[in-house]
Amino acid sequence: MISNFLSDKKQLFDRWAPSYDLLFPSVFYQAIHKRLLSKVDLPVQPNVLDLGCGTGRLLQRLANQFPDLRGTGLDFSAQMLRVARQRNCHHPRLIYVEGRAESLPFTDGQFDAVFNTISFLHYLEPQQVLCEVARVLVPGGRFYLVDYTTSKTASELIAASPARIRFYNRESREILGSAAGLLCLGHYYLLGPVLLTIFAKPSM
Repeated sequence: MISNFLSDKKQLFDRWAPSYDLLFPSVFYQAIHKRLLSKVDLPVQPNVLDLGCGTGRLLQRLANQFPDLRGTGLDFSAQMLRVARQRNCHHPRLIYVEGRAESLPFTDGQFDAVFNTISFLHYLEPQQVLCEVARVLVPGGRFYLVDYTTSKTASELIAASPARIRFYNRESREILGSAAGLLCLGHYYLLGPVLLTIFAKPSM
């Protein structure tokens, strides 16, 4: 059942890829990315990962703002990645690979920061995703989680919606992060119900 669900969702995003960056998504994500970038704190010559990178808009903006940045975008939609590669004006600083957030094809401590924008709501195994994020972060590295939030309590969020989309409030995010060994540094509303939560992997 899970396999069929993932296959159906992958096909949906593959079909959506050619028109994904039309007016509304473009304006919407531009506003979110602008506010997110004002909260980003990166080291010199950072190596970053964007989970659920889609067509690569966020990595492009990060590369514009941080000239020494190297970035990897990961997505499970081959067609989204095709569009991202076609529009990649920062090659070889930016690369795009196909894979799943629940099983990242990267080594331990590979990235200074991980970003995830409006993708976390799709994950069927959110705890596993956070454990993978913690694994690939360097000690002291940060995870920038951007997604819609909800006013429901943590106990009301245990069951998935019929569409298998989940929204997490501040408490739920903190619980998931803590279980993965990540410290919550703060929450910031970026646009309407879109909430940024910043986590850090403890320094050794």
